[in-house]
Amino acid sequence: MSGVFVRVALDHPLPTLFDYRCGTSAQPAPGMLVQVPFGKRHVVGLVCEVTAHSEVPPERLREVDALCTACPPLSAEWLALATFAAEYYQRGLGEVALPALPQALRDASRWARLFAPEERYRLTPAGRAALPDALPARASALRRLAEALAAAESIDAAEARAIHPKAIATLAGWQADGWIDHQVIDAAVARDIPRSANGQSPDALPVRRPTLTDEQGQAVEAIGAADGFAPFLLHGVTGSGKTEVYLHALAALLEARPDAQALVLVPEINLTPQFEAAFRARFTAFPDDAIVTLHSGLAEGERARNWFAAHLGHARIVLGTRLAVLASLPKLALIVVDEEHDPAYKQQEGLRYSARDLAVWRAKQLALPVVLGSATPSLESWWQADQGRYKRLTLARRAVADAALPAVRLIDLEEERRRGRASVEGLSGPLIAALKSRLERGEQSLVFLNRRGYAPVLSCDACGWVAGCPRCSAYVVLHKPERALRCHHCGWEARIPRSCPDCGNVDIAPLGRGTQRVEETLAAAVPGARVLRIDADSTRRKGSAQALFSDVHAGEVDVLVGTQMIAKGHDFQRVSLVGVLNADTALFSHDFRASERLFAQLMQVSGRAGRAGLPGEVLVQTRYPRHALYHALGRHDYVGFANSTLSERRDAHLPPFVYQALLRAEGRTLDAALAFLQQAAAALAEIPAAERVTVYDAVPMTIVKVANVHRAQLLLESASRAALQGTLRAWQPALRSLKGVLRWSVEVDPLDI
Repeated sequence: MSGVFVRVALDHPLPTLFDYRCGTSAQPAPGMLVQVPFGKRHVVGLVCEVTAHSEVPPERLREVDALCTACPPLSAEWLALATFAAEYYQRGLGEVALPALPQALRDASRWARLFAPEERYRLTPAGRAALPDALPARASALRRLAEALAAAESIDAAEARAIHPKAIATLAGWQADGWIDHQVIDAAVARDIPRSANGQSPDALPVRRPTLTDEQGQAVEAIGAADGFAPFLLHGVTGSGKTEVYLHALAALLEARPDAQALVLVPEINLTPQFEAAFRARFTAFPDDAIVTLHSGLAEGERARNWFAAHLGHARIVLGTRLAVLASLPKLALIVVDEEHDPAYKQQEGLRYSARDLAVWRAKQLALPVVLGSATPSLESWWQADQGRYKRLTLARRAVADAALPAVRLIDLEEERRRGRASVEGLSGPLIAALKSRLERGEQSLVFLNRRGYAPVLSCDACGWVAGCPRCSAYVVLHKPERALRCHHCGWEARIPRSCPDCGNVDIAPLGRGTQRVEETLAAAVPGARVLRIDADSTRRKGSAQALFSDVHAGEVDVLVGTQMIAKGHDFQRVSLVGVLNADTALFSHDFRASERLFAQLMQVSGRAGRAGLPGEVLVQTRYPRHALYHALGRHDYVGFANSTLSERRDAHLPPFVYQALLRAEGRTLDAALAFLQQAAAALAEIPAAERVTVYDAVPMTIVKVANVHRAQLLLESASRAALQGTLRAWQPALRSLKGVLRWSVEVDPLDI
């Protein structure tokens, strides 16, 4: 059948494209968004191919509803990135491409508003002289509107309505009085208006640059001299100035190529404000939309505006978490992945991709440099550098001249107990004494415990009852300030019982410690100290994390208590002491990556001390002071730890020396999930590539039941990435034909096994 047809990717599990007739007057092109009928619904899809022929019978073909012509099509390079991610991570192309776009683009009913002419309002000289004094004193909303106009060069209609619901009528009256200029800008034209700040051209951007150390200078020079694809592993100790290397590399790039774009990835949302502040302070001549952030914490409208600034080429620096790796950047010239070792770069739901790995692939695809920075690189990246595939850049000293790495001291809890030295709710005597001495000297301390809540367990001494989640095979966590028991896996919540529900004993007690309990203990153990807790519970509201960190930087906190949120990336100038609690639990984990993660956490949190020249000290409470990991920590010896751990991995045939994939199944019963996996394993016998793949037995997951769903997994392993990928591709049809479970998913390169 001839004509104009489009092959469209939809957000659907089937890894196929869907053919549609295109009878619209607009000319379709790959990368355009379309609205199409799908079943009984009308959904948005992505045009991947335009063809004059379709193999689908004419009677089965349906017509395209609408083309989104106002938004420039996504580039062929972006489509190639999405296609690679879909193929490598065993998902449909639409499951990768559509969720990577702003919600506003995935709703065709919003296209007209999204690309409608833009109305902007600004004060005239007469208006600046009259407002807000001409307004009634009690008209607070009108005064806020006038103040917003005075503070900004101009505001749009949406911003005005957010301040005052009847703003448009008010602005029309002010326009009649000669106080307001009203301008309507066509959306298509607005995209082409050059953005500048303070009347300056973006072509000449003054940049303030601190003097670099020799090591920093060599790193910047190597990055700037890169020609084509060049992966760099920037291994710098904490406080060595990796961010300054990023800033200088970005400045050099944007001076040489004023229209270039750079992508900077950070592992967590709470790190974006300080990075954005550093970039804006350095690139002072940039307009607002030249530096944008992309992460899930943004409001929908803000995320859409920032995405379009990147897609249209206005944004020069895009700063974001893992989802930003799939942003459309038509002029991308440099990628930076800060704290590249962090597990947060691996998505754990839906498309289980690694943003770090996709960043490296994207750099190779576009032939540009990529910088992976960390004080504790992942063993996979360290191995790549050992093999010569990545170029290692080393920052062995702290950037501040008189700032040395902190001294690490182990507090032997067993020795403390034998000597009869009492601890206070898990805080040893030496740690409390050190906290008091820092308080007397006016210095700040940090106490690290990677467990939020008040206590991990609530139990009854009389009968042995332990508070468990009725929907999960896990204990619930006691949250004392909220007087609640909460499951951190499914979100189930209940009030704290007054007595044991099994035997009626009123002496139920918390076991173990979380950050809430440590915060409470510190307030009593270190009198007069201003104690602040930062964890996922204390930072639920938007902007709360930034406000709390601002208090720390302003010196309004004496002792900071927190989880991994405070362990990395933050430059606490006044912190001279770090105390580490309960680190031993990770030493004997079944997860072969547990020691790597623990060492990285401890190195990172240790690095918060002594960054501005104050002598730093780290006190680690442990019952295993002779453990090799703690000895390597005391020497700040990442290289020795990495080399010995890689040797162990090689002997045990573990990543990075083999490649892995997990098939997970979820069922109403554990037997159903295991039976599905056993059938799936049997289907591998018919796949030739599977001869080079080791298939382990199906087993329950560590936490078997979550939200009344039972979970099991099947591990596949091969020394050949190609053999594993070939097996997974050939396996998909058989998996889709199997029944008996609620859900199943394949994860490539799993981090948690």
